[in-house]
Amino acid sequence: MSMTLIGILGLLSLFVLLALRMPVGLSMLGVGLVGTVVVNANQFITVGMSSDQAWARGLRIAYSNLSGETFEAASNYNLLVIPMFVLMGSLAGVSGMSNDLFKAAYRWMGHMRGGLASATIAACAGFAALSGSSLASAVTMGRVALPEMKRYKYDDALSTGSVAAGGTLGFLIPPSGGMIIYAVLTEQSIGRLFMAGVIPGILLTLLFIGAILFTVTRNPAAGPRGERATRSERKSALISALPIFAVVGITIGGMYTGFFTPVEASSVGAFLTFCVALFRRSLSMGALKTVVLQTMNATSTVFLIIIGAFVFIPFMSLTELPANLVEILTSLPIGETGILMVIIAAYLFLGMFLESMAMLVLTIPVVIPIAIGLEWDLIWFGIIVVIALEMGMISPPVGINVFVVKSIAPDVPMAKIFSGIWPFWIAMVVMIGLLIIFPEIALYLPQKLVGN
Repeated sequence: MSMTLIGILGLLSLFVLLALRMPVGLSMLGVGLVGTVVVNANQFITVGMSSDQAWARGLRIAYSNLSGETFEAASNYNLLVIPMFVLMGSLAGVSGMSNDLFKAAYRWMGHMRGGLASATIAACAGFAALSGSSLASAVTMGRVALPEMKRYKYDDALSTGSVAAGGTLGFLIPPSGGMIIYAVLTEQSIGRLFMAGVIPGILLTLLFIGAILFTVTRNPAAGPRGERATRSERKSALISALPIFAVVGITIGGMYTGFFTPVEASSVGAFLTFCVALFRRSLSMGALKTVVLQTMNATSTVFLIIIGAFVFIPFMSLTELPANLVEILTSLPIGETGILMVIIAAYLFLGMFLESMAMLVLTIPVVIPIAIGLEWDLIWFGIIVVIALEMGMISPPVGINVFVVKSIAPDVPMAKIFSGIWPFWIAMVVMIGLLIIFPEIALYLPQKLVGN
C-alpha cells in the first residue's frame, strides 16, 4: 500500500469520525495513532521484516510518539496563554464588564439608524479583546443586545446577523484562541500573530458597521433609531467601561512595547480583571466556581485538540500527502493568487460542515507546506486563514455562531438568521481582498514589535 493512499484513507477515516460526532481531539488522536502504526508497519514489511514483527515495532513507535507528543504539548510554556485568557474572559463576564461595554457603545451609537446593531459589533470587538473566544463573544453580547434590539423593533435578520457576525471577531482580535493554536502548530510567534490581528480586526469591525449602514440605508425600517443619550449619560457610560479599556490597553500595549511576553500579558490581564471583579464585589463563591469550571472546561478541550494535532500531523507528514498536494498545486498554471483563492475556497467549503477549530488543525498540515513552498509570510497567511475560518463560523449549513444565536433567540427561524449574515460575509471577503492587495495591513505592527 502506498504512503499517499494511507494518508487519504486516514483523512477519510477522520471525516467519518467527525461526521459521527466524535470529539475533534480524540478523532485526530485515534487516526494519528493508528495511522502511525500502519505507516511504520508498512515500511518494515517493505524492507523484508515479518508481518508480526513489523506490526509490533510499528505499535511501539506509535506509542512512543503518542507519549512524546502529549508531553511536548502539555508542557509547552507558551500554551499558558490559553487558560489565562479564558480566565480573563470568564471574569469579565461575571463582573459585568461586558454589560458596561455594550452600554457605552449603545450610549454613543444607539441614536443612529442601525445604531444598536453597530453598538453590538463594537461591543463584540471590545469583548473579543478580553475573551479571545468567538462563542463567548456571541453568547455574552447576544444576551445583552438582542432584547434591546427586539424592544426597538429591529428586523430579526439584522439583529441576529449582527450578533453572529460580531462574535466571529473573537477569532481575529487578540487574544485569539485560534491564533494561539496556529502559532503553536506553525512555530510562529504568538506575540507577532496577536499584533498582526489588531489592524485587520479594527478594519473588519468598521466594515461590519459599514454593512449595517448599507442594510439600513436600503431598508430604514430594519434598524430604527434609538434614544439619544445626554452628554452626561455618555460620559457616565464611558467611565464605567474604562476598566475594560485599561485592561486591554495594558495587555496589548505591554506586548507591543516588549514589556510583556504574551504569557506574561495573559497573566497580567487575568489578574487585573480579577481585581476589577473583586472591586465590584461580583465574585461570590458560586460565581467563582462557575468561572473556574468554565476555564478548566475550555482549556482541557483546547489542549485535547492540540495533543490530537501533535499526533496527527506527524502521521500526515509520514504519508507524504501534504508534499504531493504542494507539488500538484504549485504546478497548476494559476499563479500564487490563484492558489490562495483555491485554499480560501477550500476553507469556505469545509466551513459548511466543520467547526472552525477542527478546520484549523485539520488543514494546517496541508496548507502550511504550500505557503512555505511559495515563500508566503506565515504571519500574513495566518490572518487570512483566521478570517476564512470566521466566514465558516457563519456559513450555512453548520455556522456554529448562527446556532449559538439561535439558542439565544429561539423564536427566530434559522433561515432568517442566515439571511442576515450575508452583508457581514461579504465584508469579510472585502477584508481578505484588502489583505491580499495590501499585506502591510497585517504585517506593519508585527514588524514594529519590540524584541521580534
